[in-house]
Amino acid sequence: MARRASAAGASVGEVFRLIRQGMAATRSDIGRLTGLSRTAVTLRVTQLLDKGLVVERAEGVSTGGRPPVRLRFHADGGTVLAAALGASRAQLAVCDLAGTVLTETEFAVDLADGPDVLLSNAVKYLDQLLAESGRPRDTLWGIGVSVPGAIDVVTGTSLSPAVQPGWGDVAVADYFTTRFGVPTRVDNDVNVLALAEHRRHPDVDDLLVIKASTGIGAGLIAGRRLQRGALGAAGELGHTKVCDADDVSCHCGNTGCLEAVAGGRVLAAECSALGRPVTDAFGVAELVRSGDPEALRLVRQAGRRIGEVIAGAVNLLNPGLIVVGGDLAHAYEPLVAGMREVIYQRATATATRTLRIEPSELHAQAGISACATLILDDVLSRRAVDALLS
Repeated sequence: MARRASAAGASVGEVFRLIRQGMAATRSDIGRLTGLSRTAVTLRVTQLLDKGLVVERAEGVSTGGRPPVRLRFHADGGTVLAAALGASRAQLAVCDLAGTVLTETEFAVDLADGPDVLLSNAVKYLDQLLAESGRPRDTLWGIGVSVPGAIDVVTGTSLSPAVQPGWGDVAVADYFTTRFGVPTRVDNDVNVLALAEHRRHPDVDDLLVIKASTGIGAGLIAGRRLQRGALGAAGELGHTKVCDADDVSCHCGNTGCLEAVAGGRVLAAECSALGRPVTDAFGVAELVRSGDPEALRLVRQAGRRIGEVIAGAVNLLNPGLIVVGGDLAHAYEPLVAGMREVIYQRATATATRTLRIEPSELHAQAGISACATLILDDVLSRRAVDALLS
């Protein structure tokens, strides 16, 4: 049931929220839900119509009076850009204000090339996509960006040299805002996915999202809120020490990290050494799906390693649901079989009694869709619309 907004609080942003979320389709609906007078409703609707955020169309057959008129969120009234920058590839898209992808592309990434190379390539491809979409720059509302590693979400600055040397204190948001002239929101890639998964599971208050790909990370929803930690470094599972790996070097400069023995980059190298020429986590998953026994063995063992770390998280956080995504999740069954084996051995019976483990259903466009939602929830929020139309 839609909550009734108080008359004092029923600003133009609140009216837009009701229309955007499908709770109000007519001016009468708005008056009923907000308590606003007809004059006040007309004023707010007119502001939204003039800005192109809402359209009004006559629908149905007139019975002698004015045809019934309905209000709709105008998804084509603007454009946002999405850039999911990963450790091995970047996915980029132009989207409308509903987050629908209009055109997209991707390119290979090597974080060792440094942030300037990756960010300049992302800007170049976004410019090309924008031209292909036919959307002029003056329709841009904002840009949503995700990156591997910790982020200061207030400033949009990368804080995580553990991802790769040279990636600490990189002003990611400023880089895009300077070149496109619109607000940019930046967050950790797994946090963005966790927010997207929580929208798909609104009934779950405590949710753990695992991204198993080139790297391994986690996003945590606790008490219905995303938990970033004191410095934005929550969820760095990939750089947790694991047993029997003290002599294995990790690209972060330490030894014994989970990512160094179970990450997609390592599994691809092991498959290649066995005569299966693959270059990334997705290639490993494809080998598993084709029935390759060695790839199957490696992925299941990686699942056990990941489960070793997650078991501690389950005891500490007691999530109701674990969602597994990332390129390695395309080989979901053996990966999660290994995870389950260790989680249920090492976590307490109480913490696992009702625990569910499920695959992500966001699939190939997960990153860009989540990035689009990240910026849309900011620039189309009640606060932002009020500020825009005040």
